Amino acid sequence: MPNKMSLIAFLGGATLFSPMAMANAPESCQPVRFAEVGWTDITATTALTREVLEALNYETTSDTVSVPVAYAGMKNGDFDVFLGNWMPSMASISDEYIEKGQVDRLGANLEGAKYTLAVPQYVYDAGVTSVKDLDDHAAKFGSNLYGIEAGNDGNLIIQQMIDDDAFGLGDWSLVDSSESGMLAELNARTQDKEWMVFLGWEPHPMNTNYDIAYLKGADDYFGPNLGGATVYTNTRGGYAEACPNVGQLLNNLRFTLPMENTIMGEIMDGGQDPRDAARTWLQNNPSVLDEWLKGVSTADGKPGLKAVKKELGIDS
Repeated sequence: MPNKMSLIAFLGGATLFSPMAMANAPESCQPVRFAEVGWTDITATTALTREVLEALNYETTSDTVSVPVAYAGMKNGDFDVFLGNWMPSMASISDEYIEKGQVDRLGANLEGAKYTLAVPQYVYDAGVTSVKDLDDHAAKFGSNLYGIEAGNDGNLIIQQMIDDDAFGLGDWSLVDSSESGMLAELNARTQDKEWMVFLGWEPHPMNTNYDIAYLKGADDYFGPNLGGATVYTNTRGGYAEACPNVGQLLNNLRFTLPMENTIMGEIMDGGQDPRDAARTWLQNNPSVLDEWLKGVSTADGKPGLKAVKKELGIDS
């Protein structure tokens, strides 16, 4: 089961950097290459980080790939940074790379997230409050469990539940889709109060756009506290040591649920470009930069905080 995977690296990967002397970044640290995986929360945090890095005179790139490809890419040196290591649910994918030193797990960038199966509130109110209740109502659900993109850790956990015939779900089917595809299905079904069980998580605007409830009883698969999660920053092995200035920034990064929900809402509901939404949020909340930029310089060795505030048009 996913929660029994080794979590040796779970708490031990954070690297601490002392404030560094101002020095030009090595040419090998340009550009900073991000992996994204099509989740709006990681789109938001990646956009925030790219805004800061580019204000520090770093070039950045970002490619959207599947979770397995993101980890293989870090192993092979194709990507430098991935901000979406949801733990413990992603242990079955990430830990092998981390234990071999092919990928490094830096500090936690988000606390208090959750990730498990959910239903519309009217389904919960009808008595489906636990995963143990699902099979009693298989016909209403069409015996379908809706996930997101194929290869995602949440989908793998759902498939493991089916393979284990956990809670009588052995004859159910996993519906692979995408974040947007799953939410479109949820939107359509809630219009007519049709039943649906799907992969839900927070932070995400789905928690305010829809009246949903998270199902109890899946601790052995998604973890306790309704799939309570901590999100970590990952890099290719040795990256933070080879590029210590960027490594310092990455270790300083801390996001919050309200921060991510606000930016994700602007992207998903307001139709903003992720970079525009991130830039606006930083301009409206400049105090976060004081912590993020401690010990961080520009790529050419100048004071980082001053440069970022100037680039964002923030009064010092």
